[in-house]
Amino acid sequence: MAETYDFLFKFLVIGSAGTGKSCLLHQFIENKFKQDSNHTIGVEFGSRVVSVGGKTVKLQIWDTAGQERFRSVTRSYYRGAAGALLVYDITSRETYNSLTAWLTDARTLASPNIVVILCGNKKDLDPEREVTFLEASRFAQENELMFLETSALTGENVEEAFLKCARTILNKIDSGELDPERMGSGIQYGDASLRQLRQPRSAQAVAPQPCGC
Repeated sequence: MAETYDFLFKFLVIGSAGTGKSCLLHQFIENKFKQDSNHTIGVEFGSRVVSVGGKTVKLQIWDTAGQERFRSVTRSYYRGAAGALLVYDITSRETYNSLTAWLTDARTLASPNIVVILCGNKKDLDPEREVTFLEASRFAQENELMFLETSALTGENVEEAFLKCARTILNKIDSGELDPERMGSGIQYGDASLRQLRQPRSAQAVAPQPCGC
């Protein structure tokens, strides 16, 4: 039976190589840790239907390679993304320092309105931490991002990261800030009747009256 959902959101998982992007996606989709994770070549894909704010939303998630040699390939997938997880490794200052470049790419190539959540991954390796929670929190605030620390290994905050991003997109649709009808919004209606319901009454077709002649 075909999946039914109210909305479809296109998501990206972006950030430097080795930050655990594929493991985050795998944990979210499969609910388990990906043991034998190699560097992603190009782009990987996963999807899951979730319930958010009383709506059923299908998340279509593109996991992009973090290595520089694949940047030209992965950038082509940014177009029309509604949300993104921007991932760094809390044990690697280098991955944190490259966040600005990744964020600029997302806002330039996807959309200035893309909803981004910053994820400090590998929270389970706290003793090896190189980036403090406070420092990353400040970066998120300055760049108008949501922020969570996650662990793809234990699953901590992984689901919450995706759901928080989806919830924010839904709120922006409700407030009129995001228009699903706009080309390249990264949002699609999953059900034609929902689109019909959202139209003003004047725009809905008036049923012809039966002729009494």
